[in-house]
Amino acid sequence: MKSIKKPNILLTNDDGIKSPGLWAAAEALSKIGYVTVAAPREQSSGMGRSLPTTSDGIISEEEMVINGQTWKVYAIGGTPAQAVQHGILEILPDRPDIVVSGINYGENVATGITISGTVGAAMESASLGIPSMAVSLATDPSHHLSYSLDVDFSTAATFTQKFASLLLKNQLPSGVDLIKVDVPANATPSTAWEWTKLSRQRYYIPTKPDRRDFSLPNKIGYKLELDLTNEPEDTDVFVLMKKGKVSVTPLTLDMTALVSRAELAQFIAD
Repeated sequence: MKSIKKPNILLTNDDGIKSPGLWAAAEALSKIGYVTVAAPREQSSGMGRSLPTTSDGIISEEEMVINGQTWKVYAIGGTPAQAVQHGILEILPDRPDIVVSGINYGENVATGITISGTVGAAMESASLGIPSMAVSLATDPSHHLSYSLDVDFSTAATFTQKFASLLLKNQLPSGVDLIKVDVPANATPSTAWEWTKLSRQRYYIPTKPDRRDFSLPNKIGYKLELDLTNEPEDTDVFVLMKKGKVSVTPLTLDMTALVSRAELAQFIAD
C-alpha cells in the first residue's frame, strides 16, 4: 500500500521561541503534518512585517521538551517575518505546504493588525504564495508580553488545527491571501465561529510616556479602547468581543482602496 505523505507545516510566532502559545500550536499541528518551528529568538511583538537590517540572522538549533516529546527547533535572530524567510529559504529543504503564525498572547483585530508580528509573519509567507494563517488568543493586556502559564491555549490550539486542516485541504478563495483567526478568552472547542471583516476601530490606542525630560528613557505604551455602540455586527471586534465567537477574517495583501475613477477625478478637481 502506498504511504500517504504528511504535509509540511512551518510554524512561527512573534512572542519568541519559548512561548507556551507556540508550543500549544506545535503539538496540535503535529497531529496533521510535520511541523518545523522557526521563531524569533527574542520577544518580537509589534514588529509587523518588518525586515530590519540590524537583525543578526543567526540561526540556533535548540532542543525543547514539550509534554515529554523532544523537538528540534530553530531560534532566529530576527523578526517574525525574517524567521519565515529563513525557514523557507534555508531551513526547510522544500517549500512548506502551509505557514502558521501563533498562537499569540492577545487578540489581533481591527486596523492595527499591520503592527502585529503574528500577522506580519503570515503576510510574509502569503506574499511568497504559500497558504498562511495567523492565530491569536484574546488575553488580558497584562499577559501580552509574558510567558504566563495562567493562559490556557488548548482551545485556541484546537481551532489552529481545524483551520490549518482546511488550508491544507482546500484552496483559498480568489483574492484571499491569508486568514486571521482570533479566539475568545473563554472559548471552548464547541464555540461557534464566523467569517468577519476588519473593524475600523484602532482598538489599541497609543499612550503618552510619563516623563519630565526627553533625555530620560521611556516608551510609548498602549491601552485598549473598545466602543461597540456603532460597531457593525460582522467585524472581528464585534464577533470576538460581543458575540463571544471565534473570528475568522480573510485578508488580502492588496491594500488598494476601493474607490471609483470618478471619485478620484473629483478629488483632484479645481
